[in-house]
Amino acid sequence: MKGKILIADDETRIRILVSDFLEAEGYDVITAKDGQEALDLFYAHKDCKLIILDVMMPFYDGFQVVEEIRPLTDTPILMLTAKSTDQDELTGFKLGVDDYVRKPFSPTILVARVNALFSRVYGDYETLEKGIIHFLLKQKKITIENQDIELSHTEFQLLYYLAENEGIVLSRDQILYKVWGFNYEGTERTVDTHMNRLRNKLGKAMEYIQTVRGMGYRFEVTKL
Repeated sequence: MKGKILIADDETRIRILVSDFLEAEGYDVITAKDGQEALDLFYAHKDCKLIILDVMMPFYDGFQVVEEIRPLTDTPILMLTAKSTDQDELTGFKLGVDDYVRKPFSPTILVARVNALFSRVYGDYETLEKGIIHFLLKQKKITIENQDIELSHTEFQLLYYLAENEGIVLSRDQILYKVWGFNYEGTERTVDTHMNRLRNKLGKAMEYIQTVRGMGYRFEVTKL
């Protein structure tokens, strides 16, 4: 088994669907039907490697669960939300949530996000291949077709955040808070400016970074 995951969602269908896909991927899964049960299982299973929480649940909502457990653990937390605005995501990130998936979601996308979180937090790895881009993670460098590409620390973090969420549209607010942090006073324009500079450095690989009008950016490996 890759590790134990706690899933809390008041929809039985969601719990079963997510459990089946994660178990098929090699994870050990325990489930809770509400916020109270999620807290009970959290205290009973200290070996959980990831916690997946729905925002809207009986007794305690996902945010209340995070508020209680985050001071006690560094275990990564992924939130599920049915709301279409970014406000929930920003609230969660400020509380210490590591990632978000919006409902309705593709189970394969959720598994990809879970795998990315596990790799980032627990993985013993040094490189990542995305198309013609080769990431040297310890050195925080990239090469493209064996050529070193000079990136600033922020540009590397920006590209890596996009690449590890391949196929997923990330809003400018998500990118801003993930790459620059909550205390940064920049605007969405900051993201656009750095994205343009990054694209200019990637040569033909710039096509991997796609602008999704009215939504944000998506990294997608395409044939070049």
